[in-house]
Amino acid sequence: MSTSAGELDPAFEGAGKEPGLQIWRIENFHPVPIPKSSHGKFFSGDSYIVLKTTATKSGALRHDIHYWLGKDTSQDEAGSAAILTVELDEALGGGPVQYREVQGNESEIFLSYFKPRLIIQPGGAASGFKHTEVNAQEHVTRLYQCKGAHVEEVPVDKSSLNHGDIFILDTQSKIYQFNGSDSSIMERGKAMEVVQHIKDTYHEGSCDIVTIEDAEVADDAEASEFWRYFEGFGPISAKTSQGDISSDVGSNKQLFYVQHGKPVPVGTENLTRDLLETNKCYLLESGLEIYVWIGKGASLADKKSASVAAEELLRDPKRKKSHVIRVIEGHETGLFKTKFADWAQEEEAEDN
Repeated sequence: MSTSAGELDPAFEGAGKEPGLQIWRIENFHPVPIPKSSHGKFFSGDSYIVLKTTATKSGALRHDIHYWLGKDTSQDEAGSAAILTVELDEALGGGPVQYREVQGNESEIFLSYFKPRLIIQPGGAASGFKHTEVNAQEHVTRLYQCKGAHVEEVPVDKSSLNHGDIFILDTQSKIYQFNGSDSSIMERGKAMEVVQHIKDTYHEGSCDIVTIEDAEVADDAEASEFWRYFEGFGPISAKTSQGDISSDVGSNKQLFYVQHGKPVPVGTENLTRDLLETNKCYLLESGLEIYVWIGKGASLADKKSASVAAEELLRDPKRKKSHVIRVIEGHETGLFKTKFADWAQEEEAEDN
Protein backbone atom coordinates (compact mmCIF):
# COMPACT_ATOMS: atom_id res chain seq x y z
CA MET A 1 0.00 0.00 0.00
CA SER A 2 1.31 3.43 -0.85
CA THR A 3 0.30 6.83 0.38
CA SER A 4 -1.42 9.11 -2.12
CA ALA A 5 -0.11 12.61 -2.74
CA GLY A 6 -3.16 14.03 -0.97
CA GLU A 7 -2.36 12.10 2.22
CA LEU A 8 1.33 13.00 2.34
CA ASP A 9 2.34 16.13 4.20
CA PRO A 10 4.13 18.48 1.76
CA ALA A 11 7.12 18.66 4.14
CA PHE A 12 7.87 14.99 3.35
CA GLU A 13 7.97 15.43 -0.44
CA GLY A 14 11.24 14.10 -1.82
CA ALA A 15 12.24 12.58 1.52
CA GLY A 16 14.64 9.65 1.48
CA LYS A 17 15.71 10.05 -2.14
CA GLU A 18 19.39 10.56 -1.32
CA PRO A 19 21.72 9.24 1.42
CA GLY A 20 21.90 11.45 4.48
CA LEU A 21 19.96 12.69 7.48
CA GLN A 22 16.68 14.62 7.44
CA ILE A 23 14.95 15.99 10.54
CA TRP A 24 11.53 17.53 11.09
CA ARG A 25 10.16 19.18 14.25
CA ILE A 26 6.45 18.83 15.03
CA GLU A 27 4.81 22.25 15.09
CA ASN A 28 1.01 22.62 15.22
CA PHE A 29 0.66 18.92 14.29
CA HIS A 30 2.78 19.31 11.14
CA PRO A 31 6.42 18.42 10.37
CA VAL A 32 8.71 21.41 9.85
CA PRO A 33 12.15 20.73 8.29
CA ILE A 34 15.17 21.49 10.47
CA PRO A 35 18.25 22.94 8.70
CA LYS A 36 21.40 20.82 8.65
CA SER A 37 23.21 23.45 10.72
CA SER A 38 20.90 22.55 13.63
CA HIS A 39 21.07 18.77 13.32
CA GLY A 40 21.89 17.19 16.68
CA LYS A 41 20.33 20.05 18.66
CA PHE A 42 16.96 19.24 20.20
CA PHE A 43 14.55 21.07 22.51
CA SER A 44 13.24 19.05 25.45
CA GLY A 45 9.73 20.44 24.93
CA ASP A 46 9.43 19.18 21.36
CA SER A 47 8.94 16.03 19.29
CA TYR A 48 10.92 15.25 16.13
CA ILE A 49 11.04 12.83 13.22
CA VAL A 50 14.49 11.75 12.03
CA LEU A 51 15.05 9.91 8.74
CA LYS A 52 18.40 8.25 8.03
CA THR A 53 18.90 7.19 4.43
CA THR A 54 21.83 4.87 3.68
CA ALA A 55 23.09 3.53 0.35
CA THR A 56 23.73 -0.22 0.43
CA LYS A 57 26.46 -2.01 -1.53
CA SER A 58 23.90 -2.93 -4.18
CA GLY A 59 23.06 0.73 -4.67
CA ALA A 60 19.62 0.46 -3.09
CA LEU A 61 18.57 2.89 -0.37
CA ARG A 62 17.80 1.72 3.19
CA HIS A 63 15.68 3.87 5.47
CA ASP A 64 15.54 4.08 9.26
CA ILE A 65 12.86 6.31 10.79
CA HIS A 66 13.01 7.53 14.38
CA TYR A 67 10.60 9.74 16.26
CA TRP A 68 12.23 11.47 19.23
CA LEU A 69 10.21 12.70 22.20
CA GLY A 70 11.62 15.33 24.54
CA LYS A 71 10.93 14.83 28.25
CA ASP A 72 8.66 17.91 28.29
CA THR A 73 6.86 17.33 24.99
CA SER A 74 3.06 17.35 25.03
CA GLN A 75 0.97 14.23 24.50
CA ASP A 76 -0.51 15.84 21.38
CA GLU A 77 2.92 16.39 19.85
CA ALA A 78 4.05 12.88 20.76
CA GLY A 79 0.94 11.42 19.15
CA SER A 80 1.41 13.56 16.04
CA ALA A 81 5.00 12.40 15.69
CA ALA A 82 3.91 8.76 15.90
CA ILE A 83 1.19 9.21 13.27
CA LEU A 84 3.37 11.24 10.90
CA THR A 85 6.07 8.58 11.17
CA VAL A 86 3.58 6.05 9.81
CA GLU A 87 2.74 8.46 6.99
CA LEU A 88 6.41 8.88 6.08
CA ASP A 89 6.91 5.12 6.27
CA GLU A 90 4.06 4.57 3.82
CA ALA A 91 5.51 7.14 1.43
CA LEU A 92 8.79 5.21 1.47
CA GLY A 93 7.08 1.93 0.61
CA GLY A 94 6.32 0.52 4.05
CA GLY A 95 9.77 -1.01 4.47
CA PRO A 96 11.71 1.26 6.84
CA VAL A 97 12.55 0.14 10.36
CA GLN A 98 10.86 2.39 12.91
CA TYR A 99 12.16 3.37 16.34
CA ARG A 100 10.57 5.32 19.16
CA GLU A 101 13.23 7.40 20.95
CA VAL A 102 12.77 8.97 24.39
CA GLN A 103 15.08 11.67 25.74
CA GLY A 104 17.70 9.99 27.91
CA ASN A 105 16.92 6.49 26.63
CA GLU A 106 17.80 6.66 22.93
CA SER A 107 18.96 3.68 20.88
CA GLU A 108 22.63 3.33 19.97
CA ILE A 109 21.88 3.69 16.25
CA PHE A 110 20.12 7.01 16.88
CA LEU A 111 22.97 8.38 18.99
CA SER A 112 25.48 7.39 16.31
CA TYR A 113 24.00 9.98 13.92
CA PHE A 114 25.09 12.94 16.04
CA LYS A 115 28.72 13.81 16.70
CA PRO A 116 30.12 14.65 19.11
CA ARG A 117 26.87 14.30 21.12
CA LEU A 118 23.23 15.29 21.29
CA ILE A 119 22.76 18.83 22.54
CA ILE A 120 19.46 19.27 24.38
CA GLN A 121 18.12 22.68 25.32
CA PRO A 122 15.05 23.68 27.35
CA GLY A 123 11.91 25.09 25.78
CA GLY A 124 10.34 24.29 22.46
CA ALA A 125 8.21 25.49 19.58
CA ALA A 126 5.34 26.48 21.89
CA SER A 127 7.76 28.69 23.83
CA GLY A 128 8.77 30.54 20.70
CA PHE A 129 12.26 29.05 20.52
CA LYS A 130 13.65 28.51 17.03
CA HIS A 131 16.70 26.45 16.13
CA THR A 132 18.16 29.31 14.11
CA GLU A 133 17.86 31.71 17.05
CA VAL A 134 20.27 29.98 19.44
CA ASN A 135 23.25 32.30 19.88
CA ALA A 136 22.60 33.62 16.39
CA GLN A 137 22.59 37.31 17.30
CA GLU A 138 23.70 38.57 20.72
CA HIS A 139 25.61 35.87 22.55
CA VAL A 140 23.83 34.30 25.53
CA THR A 141 25.90 32.72 28.33
CA ARG A 142 24.87 29.06 28.63
CA LEU A 143 25.83 26.18 30.91
CA TYR A 144 25.82 22.64 29.51
CA GLN A 145 25.99 19.41 31.50
CA CYS A 146 27.67 16.44 29.82
CA LYS A 147 25.83 13.25 30.74
CA GLY A 148 26.73 10.11 28.83
CA ALA A 149 25.80 10.60 25.19
CA HIS A 150 23.93 13.85 25.94
CA VAL A 151 24.81 17.49 26.43
CA GLU A 152 21.93 19.20 28.21
CA GLU A 153 21.57 22.91 28.90
CA VAL A 154 21.02 23.64 32.59
CA PRO A 155 20.61 26.91 34.56
CA VAL A 156 23.76 28.97 35.10
CA ASP A 157 23.61 28.40 38.83
CA LYS A 158 25.89 26.76 41.42
CA SER A 159 23.15 24.24 42.21
CA SER A 160 23.52 22.83 38.68
CA LEU A 161 27.14 21.80 39.27
CA ASN A 162 28.23 18.48 40.78
CA HIS A 163 31.40 16.45 41.29
CA GLY A 164 30.41 13.55 39.04
CA ASP A 165 29.82 15.27 35.68
CA ILE A 166 31.55 17.68 33.33
CA PHE A 167 30.10 21.13 32.63
CA ILE A 168 30.74 23.56 29.80
CA LEU A 169 30.22 27.29 30.40
CA ASP A 170 29.87 29.11 27.08
CA THR A 171 30.48 32.84 27.47
CA GLN A 172 31.00 35.54 24.87
CA SER A 173 34.80 35.49 24.98
CA LYS A 174 35.68 32.13 26.57
CA ILE A 175 34.47 28.56 26.85
CA TYR A 176 35.18 26.95 30.22
CA GLN A 177 35.26 23.18 30.69
CA PHE A 178 34.66 22.31 34.34
CA ASN A 179 35.84 18.77 35.17
CA GLY A 180 34.05 17.22 38.14
CA SER A 181 36.51 15.46 40.45
CA ASP A 182 34.72 12.11 39.97
CA SER A 183 34.56 12.30 36.16
CA SER A 184 36.68 9.95 34.07
CA ILE A 185 39.48 10.75 31.62
CA MET A 186 37.35 9.35 28.79
CA GLU A 187 34.44 11.63 29.71
CA ARG A 188 36.78 14.63 29.78
CA GLY A 189 38.08 13.80 26.33
CA LYS A 190 34.54 13.54 24.94
CA ALA A 191 33.61 16.85 26.55
CA MET A 192 36.57 18.52 24.84
CA GLU A 193 35.08 17.45 21.49
CA VAL A 194 31.85 19.23 22.49
CA VAL A 195 33.81 22.34 23.46
CA GLN A 196 35.44 22.38 20.04
CA HIS A 197 32.03 21.93 18.40
CA ILE A 198 30.61 24.91 20.32
CA LYS A 199 33.66 27.00 19.43
CA ASP A 200 33.36 26.21 15.73
CA THR A 201 29.55 26.59 15.65
CA TYR A 202 28.90 29.66 17.81
CA HIS A 203 32.24 31.49 17.84
CA GLU A 204 33.35 30.97 14.22
CA GLY A 205 36.36 29.08 15.59
CA SER A 206 37.70 32.13 17.44
CA CYS A 207 37.59 32.19 21.26
CA ASP A 208 39.66 31.04 24.23
CA ILE A 209 39.18 27.63 25.83
CA VAL A 210 39.86 27.21 29.55
CA THR A 211 39.87 24.00 31.61
CA ILE A 212 38.82 24.30 35.25
CA GLU A 213 39.50 21.43 37.64
CA ASP A 214 37.02 20.79 40.42
CA ALA A 215 39.47 21.64 43.20
CA GLU A 216 40.65 24.96 41.76
CA VAL A 217 39.55 28.00 43.75
CA ALA A 218 39.65 31.75 43.45
CA ASP A 219 43.44 32.12 43.85
CA ASP A 220 43.75 30.97 40.23
CA ALA A 221 42.87 33.86 37.88
CA GLU A 222 40.93 31.81 35.32
CA ALA A 223 39.19 29.75 37.99
CA SER A 224 38.21 33.01 39.67
CA GLU A 225 36.67 34.22 36.40
CA PHE A 226 34.71 30.98 36.11
CA TRP A 227 33.34 31.07 39.67
CA ARG A 228 32.20 34.69 39.29
CA TYR A 229 29.40 33.39 37.04
CA PHE A 230 28.23 31.36 40.06
CA GLU A 231 28.45 34.14 42.66
CA GLY A 232 31.80 32.91 43.93
CA PHE A 233 33.44 29.60 44.83
CA GLY A 234 31.49 27.32 47.14
CA PRO A 235 30.52 23.70 47.85
CA ILE A 236 28.67 21.73 45.18
CA SER A 237 26.76 18.47 45.35
CA ALA A 238 27.77 14.96 44.48
CA LYS A 239 26.40 13.50 41.25
CA THR A 240 22.61 13.20 41.37
CA SER A 241 21.44 9.61 41.05
CA GLN A 242 18.93 8.80 38.36
CA GLY A 243 16.23 6.32 39.27
CA ASP A 244 14.81 3.95 36.68
CA ILE A 245 11.06 4.38 36.79
CA SER A 246 10.64 1.47 34.40
CA SER A 247 12.15 -1.11 36.76
CA ASP A 248 8.71 -2.20 37.94
CA VAL A 249 7.67 -3.35 34.49
CA GLY A 250 7.50 -7.13 34.56
CA SER A 251 8.36 -9.74 31.97
CA ASN A 252 4.78 -10.99 31.48
CA LYS A 253 3.36 -10.90 27.95
CA GLN A 254 0.15 -9.07 27.11
CA LEU A 255 -1.47 -8.89 23.67
CA PHE A 256 -3.78 -6.03 22.68
CA TYR A 257 -5.76 -5.45 19.52
CA VAL A 258 -6.22 -1.89 18.30
CA GLN A 259 -9.70 -0.46 18.18
CA HIS A 260 -10.31 3.22 17.40
CA GLY A 261 -6.79 4.11 18.54
CA LYS A 262 -7.16 2.30 21.87
CA PRO A 263 -5.33 -0.85 23.06
CA VAL A 264 -7.89 -3.52 23.97
CA PRO A 265 -6.54 -6.57 25.87
CA VAL A 266 -6.93 -9.96 24.20
CA GLY A 267 -8.44 -12.18 26.87
CA THR A 268 -5.96 -15.06 26.82
CA GLU A 269 -2.62 -15.91 28.39
CA ASN A 270 -1.79 -18.54 25.76
CA LEU A 271 -0.52 -16.63 22.75
CA THR A 272 -0.73 -18.36 19.36
CA ARG A 273 -0.13 -16.91 15.93
CA ASP A 274 -3.75 -17.44 14.81
CA LEU A 275 -4.75 -14.63 17.18
CA LEU A 276 -3.21 -12.16 14.74
CA GLU A 277 -5.75 -11.27 12.04
CA THR A 278 -4.28 -9.94 8.81
CA ASN A 279 -6.72 -7.01 8.55
CA LYS A 280 -5.92 -5.69 12.03
CA CYS A 281 -3.07 -4.22 14.07
CA TYR A 282 -1.92 -5.47 17.46
CA LEU A 283 0.35 -4.46 20.33
CA LEU A 284 2.42 -7.04 22.19
CA GLU A 285 3.97 -5.96 25.48
CA SER A 286 6.83 -8.10 26.76
CA GLY A 287 8.88 -6.56 29.57
CA LEU A 288 10.33 -3.26 28.33
CA GLU A 289 9.51 -4.04 24.69
CA ILE A 290 6.27 -3.08 22.97
CA TYR A 291 5.84 -4.56 19.50
CA VAL A 292 3.44 -2.97 17.02
CA TRP A 293 2.32 -5.75 14.64
CA ILE A 294 0.90 -4.51 11.33
CA GLY A 295 -1.32 -6.89 9.35
CA LYS A 296 -0.91 -6.91 5.57
CA GLY A 297 -4.57 -6.04 5.10
CA ALA A 298 -4.60 -3.17 7.58
CA SER A 299 -5.53 0.24 6.21
CA LEU A 300 -3.41 3.34 6.59
CA ALA A 301 -5.92 4.60 9.15
CA ASP A 302 -5.49 1.36 11.12
CA LYS A 303 -1.71 1.72 11.06
CA LYS A 304 -1.91 5.26 12.37
CA SER A 305 -4.34 4.11 15.06
CA ALA A 306 -1.83 1.46 16.13
CA SER A 307 0.77 4.15 16.75
CA VAL A 308 -1.75 6.16 18.76
CA ALA A 309 -2.60 3.05 20.78
CA ALA A 310 1.09 2.46 21.53
CA GLU A 311 1.35 6.02 22.83
CA GLU A 312 -1.72 5.32 25.00
CA LEU A 313 0.15 2.48 26.71
CA LEU A 314 3.27 4.59 27.11
CA ARG A 315 1.44 7.23 29.13
CA ASP A 316 1.82 4.93 32.12
CA PRO A 317 4.95 6.22 33.94
CA LYS A 318 6.13 2.63 34.43
CA ARG A 319 6.35 2.27 30.64
CA LYS A 320 8.08 5.58 29.99
CA LYS A 321 11.37 3.94 28.97
CA SER A 322 9.84 1.10 26.97
CA HIS A 323 11.20 0.49 23.49
CA VAL A 324 8.69 0.34 20.64
CA ILE A 325 9.48 -1.96 17.70
CA ARG A 326 7.32 -2.07 14.57
CA VAL A 327 7.03 -5.38 12.70
CA ILE A 328 5.05 -6.19 9.56
CA GLU A 329 3.16 -9.42 8.85
CA GLY A 330 5.45 -11.77 6.97
CA HIS A 331 8.59 -9.95 8.13
CA GLU A 332 8.46 -10.66 11.89
CA THR A 333 11.72 -10.94 13.77
CA GLY A 334 12.75 -14.22 15.37
CA LEU A 335 12.46 -12.66 18.82
CA PHE A 336 8.88 -11.61 18.14
CA LYS A 337 7.95 -15.14 17.06
CA THR A 338 9.27 -16.60 20.30
CA LYS A 339 6.46 -14.82 22.16
CA PHE A 340 3.89 -17.18 20.57
CA ALA A 341 3.91 -20.84 21.67
CA ASP A 342 3.20 -22.54 18.32
CA TRP A 343 5.35 -20.08 16.37
CA ALA A 344 8.30 -20.66 18.71
CA GLN A 345 7.95 -24.45 18.25
CA GLU A 346 7.97 -24.06 14.45
CA GLU A 347 11.09 -21.90 14.63
CA GLU A 348 12.79 -24.44 16.87
CA ALA A 349 11.86 -27.33 14.54
CA GLU A 350 13.28 -25.45 11.53
CA ASP A 351 16.56 -24.87 13.39
CA ASN A 352 16.96 -28.58 14.23
